[in-house]
Amino acid sequence: MADPARRPLPSTTVVTGAAGWLGTSLVARLAADPARARLRLLVHTTAEARALATRYADRPGVEVLVGDIAKADTALRLLDGAGPDTDVIHTAGIIHPRRVRQFFETNTAGTRHLATAAADRGVRRLVHVSSNSPFGTNPDRADTFRNDEPYHPYLGYGRSKMEAELAVTEAAAKGLDTVIVRPPWFYGPNQPPRQTTFFTMVRTGKFPVIGKGDQRRSMVFVENLVDGVLAAELVDAARGKGYWIADAEPYTVAEIVATVGAALRDEGLEVQPPSTSLPTLAARVAETADRFLQGVGLYQQQLHVLGEMGHTIACDISVARRELGYEPRVDLYDGMRASIRWCLDQGLTL
Repeated sequence: MADPARRPLPSTTVVTGAAGWLGTSLVARLAADPARARLRLLVHTTAEARALATRYADRPGVEVLVGDIAKADTALRLLDGAGPDTDVIHTAGIIHPRRVRQFFETNTAGTRHLATAAADRGVRRLVHVSSNSPFGTNPDRADTFRNDEPYHPYLGYGRSKMEAELAVTEAAAKGLDTVIVRPPWFYGPNQPPRQTTFFTMVRTGKFPVIGKGDQRRSMVFVENLVDGVLAAELVDAARGKGYWIADAEPYTVAEIVATVGAALRDEGLEVQPPSTSLPTLAARVAETADRFLQGVGLYQQQLHVLGEMGHTIACDISVARRELGYEPRVDLYDGMRASIRWCLDQGLTL
């Protein structure tokens, strides 16, 4: 299959969430390309800004701004002077807040502010990084989400990301060139503490497998995701469309746990056999409690994750392969080893 036609690189690339998990890997890839003349990076805190400024002190053309994407004036400042030779890649978002309202302030309103400012400035393309959550969970373990899947959001995060997608779609209907990227659970270097906890639980045999662990989960190594995001930015024919970006095939939860265990052992760590198997009822109870808490505006991360673990969340990447030329280069084992090595290099205890 011939590679799809790609646009030339823009003179300016704007990235929101530049200090986040995906943002860190994305910016590293962009900064390594001397043809990317100017990078304008949005971070949330001055500490993040200082860290990025130090990291790229010798790289010309890097500008770091501090702001809260939930506030309309941040998008206006970020895109000041932007125009038809500017691409915007929107990775900023919140996944595990304390209050449900924060989902909508950051994920929904923040995306709407950015899309409005991008349309007003006439940028070349806005790539919005969404999620699997606007589509909920698969109705059964054999089902796989298609590229034209209808919305069926899963709780507050899913609703906030669905409304963010709708804001992007509205801007596209008014003439903004947009592409939506939909990654599932991703993994890899620069991970947050919750992913380190995942490794520790697998290593000690305490990761809670629901039932037989035959729920299917699509996952994506962060560098595979960067490949997909950059293809979405530059492929001409992607305008106005949305794409699943994931590893080649979904994995069962049991396969994920076994693969992570093998990767940990091969990095020299002692791994206990899985010992924490919970009945399906446990996930259902957790999900019910999660729904109740979110209904009164509260969010509890561990409860949410346990409730979601009872479901299959699997997607089909064939359209991204065909239209974007996307091909995942790293599989689960190699990606998990890279992530574990990163943790060890950071001095993290697994």
